[in-house]
Amino acid sequence: MAAGAPRIFVSHLAGVPAFDPNGDQVGRVRDLVVMLRVGRRPPRLLGLVVELTTRRRIFLPMTRVTGVESGQVITTGVMNVRRFEQRPTERLVFGELLDRRVTLVETGEEVTVLDLSVQQLPARRDWEVDRVFVRRGKKAGAFRRARDERRVALPWKGGGGRRAGETLTVDWSAVTGFSLEEHGQGAESLLATFEQLRPADLANVLHHLSAKRRAEVAAALDDDRLADVLEELPEDDQIEILGKLKEERAADVLEAMDPDDAADLLSELPEQDKERLLSLMQPADAADMRRLMSYEEHTAGGLMTTEPIVLRPDATVADALARVRNPDLSPALAAQVYVCRPPDETPTGKYLGTVHFQRLLRDPPYTLVSSLVDDDLQTLAPDAALPVIAGFFATYDMVAAPVVDEAGALLGAVTVDDVLDHMLPDDWRETEFHLDEGEEAASHGS
Repeated sequence: MAAGAPRIFVSHLAGVPAFDPNGDQVGRVRDLVVMLRVGRRPPRLLGLVVELTTRRRIFLPMTRVTGVESGQVITTGVMNVRRFEQRPTERLVFGELLDRRVTLVETGEEVTVLDLSVQQLPARRDWEVDRVFVRRGKKAGAFRRARDERRVALPWKGGGGRRAGETLTVDWSAVTGFSLEEHGQGAESLLATFEQLRPADLANVLHHLSAKRRAEVAAALDDDRLADVLEELPEDDQIEILGKLKEERAADVLEAMDPDDAADLLSELPEQDKERLLSLMQPADAADMRRLMSYEEHTAGGLMTTEPIVLRPDATVADALARVRNPDLSPALAAQVYVCRPPDETPTGKYLGTVHFQRLLRDPPYTLVSSLVDDDLQTLAPDAALPVIAGFFATYDMVAAPVVDEAGALLGAVTVDDVLDHMLPDDWRETEFHLDEGEEAASHGS
């Protein structure tokens, strides 16, 4: 970039795409890596943490960045695709510096960090953190609100008074406290930075945070959002996060998870902890968990969810479509409904057949679903093994399959995502990303 490049607030870099010189996207920016320096010298910006399309995180040195503009980062196209590993002297801006409580040197007042700005040094390729955007008073709220307030509260625009809650932008040297270990850092700004992420991507963010920061972020998420994220995390991270929640909240989060995922997580806990959490759950939810845990892990019973869409024979197409529209349903579960005699909660009365979503779209709203059922489709027994389940999906091109017991009752449904989760290697989320042979790799920190 040319000398005198404009100041960039790091919040504007969160999640922006990174492109090579040909205009092909290589990934998205997930964090910035800085190195704190002695005294009050501004930190040096070493580079960016870029998440590739495979969800692998790599380090992109600022020497390989040729442009930061219009919501995008342009690179030289030469990068090291080894997995990013943070060094002891490095700090992650989003993961460790935002939401931190620091002190204004002039007044001794404690403030909360909402954002940082970076700027390229004149006539050099080095970048530094030069300004800190802070809020006076108690810990700050959402990052999004902070960005809006910054537009009117910059000191050189007349903002930044001394009332509690007001915001101001100061030089890096005007604050102290970044080098200290932070206790109770909070997570509002970090969460607002990534609020648009899908649960799987937010899970990837949490996986790469320190254990302490991961616990803070988990504590700040609402129950439903945390439940969605937990379902996407590796088992070790799930157990760690659940163990740091208060027991009542841990039970609430488990209730908000898909029953099969919650049962898998519970089954990994010590027996005493498992029973204590089950006792805190709603009786119906606890009963579902116990039923799922009674099956072997890699069977249809162990993989199924107990909450598919179940309709009685006298339900209409309009009733079915109303159920399918539920935004809380996964696409796989919303792809079809199961027609059963009462009771219409699993385990149901006699299973009559399946009605596919496409068929629902082709018939009048008043049509009874009992006249549309596909009763030729094979069902899975609860003890069906994983290879049998995978063969079913491959044979019938399905995204969900009914699990029916010997008495003909619907027990639940297995979805294709759960089958893939159990068939892929344990570390599938860490898939290697390979560049074409002969491409040069830049070293970490170069």
